[in-house]
Amino acid sequence: MYLSWIIYVIFIALFVWGGSFAGFRSTQFHEHPASLDVTKSIRGIAAAGVILHHISQESAFQQAGGPEGGGIIQAFCNVGFLFVAVFFFWSGFGLIKSLDSKPNYLNGFMKKRVLKVLVIPFYVNVILYAPLHLLSGEKMPASQWACNFLGVTMMNEYAWYPIVAAILYTAFYFIFRKVKSRRLGFVLIAFVILALGLVFCVNGHFAWWAGEKNWWLTRLGWEKSKWWMFMKIFWFSGEWWVNSCPAFLAGMLFAQHEDRITAWFKKNYWIKFFILLLLTAVLSLLSAFGQLKFGYWTEFSGNGPGILNKFITYMLQVPQSIIVVILMFTIMLKYHTSNPLTRFMGNLSLETYMMNLMALSIFRFLLYKGQAPNGDPLPYYWAGNGNLALYAAAVIAATIVLAIAYRMLCTLAQRILTA
Repeated sequence: MYLSWIIYVIFIALFVWGGSFAGFRSTQFHEHPASLDVTKSIRGIAAAGVILHHISQESAFQQAGGPEGGGIIQAFCNVGFLFVAVFFFWSGFGLIKSLDSKPNYLNGFMKKRVLKVLVIPFYVNVILYAPLHLLSGEKMPASQWACNFLGVTMMNEYAWYPIVAAILYTAFYFIFRKVKSRRLGFVLIAFVILALGLVFCVNGHFAWWAGEKNWWLTRLGWEKSKWWMFMKIFWFSGEWWVNSCPAFLAGMLFAQHEDRITAWFKKNYWIKFFILLLLTAVLSLLSAFGQLKFGYWTEFSGNGPGILNKFITYMLQVPQSIIVVILMFTIMLKYHTSNPLTRFMGNLSLETYMMNLMALSIFRFLLYKGQAPNGDPLPYYWAGNGNLALYAAAVIAATIVLAIAYRMLCTLAQRILTA
């Protein structure tokens, strides 16, 4: 478990390095809690958190805790959606601030903020991941290749973020261009976010509706299924598509009422801060209760898709994603984190997210040495944690290098396609 503690210390160091504490007194606060440098660093820390979250979900890391369980860097395993909530929060925050401060901000918005920033990088990513599927020896039918290249299905299962962001940005554009009431605009954005949550609850994790009832509970059912019936194929095939995007609305509301919210938190700050900490713990427990009592993976309970249980779990988890970003904002009133590394990661946050699966896949040879009779990969890690440490370091370094190359290709494609 030493590897876990080393990674935890490094992660905390990213937050502490270069930090600036305003002071304990009730009159000591940072003048600009949401400055550009600070928000970039927060995004960078969230990007690092997402990378570690994906690493922690590798089966070798999950099982490395031995019979007693625990795994390696287990603290990152179930909190990936909270790191992504940080991205959604600042996206919503930035949209409202830009709308209020930049004349004619919505003119050309779809080209500049959706096509150029989200759609083009998504399809560049599709092209980059095609060779990875070929080199891995994966056999896909022509129809799957076609759907993957069109973006209807997922060439890169981690590339869901720009899809959801593009939907939310498009909704923002049409709502705030047509609706004069800002309050009504926020309500409509809330309905869009809720609708996305309902889409997942109905859609589930795979095409459960494409065969006989509970066909997926038998091995024969999977063997007889078509390629498009498997997990993580279509859009919104997983709770991770929807459980962090409510923070987008929270960011918009904070931007709209930043002065009033800041002034309110500054009065009796420490009392409100500790109440907020307690509320965060309570809502986190409520989220955990929802996942244990009702659950997202209800397809495997033997009672059909379990749409209602998914929806209840979703509604119990949404408050957690919102309270965490509120806690983040209140911390920023007192403490600013900013250093060159986190700012650098913040500038590459989307790119590292999009290229992380490629790095994870390339270096899996460090963890697995073939297959067991049941088809599961056989890990190297039983001899020690050296391979796990090497894998984690290689994935982090490769993700950054690939992200830089990916950004260069995206910039080239943007210049050509939007000239």
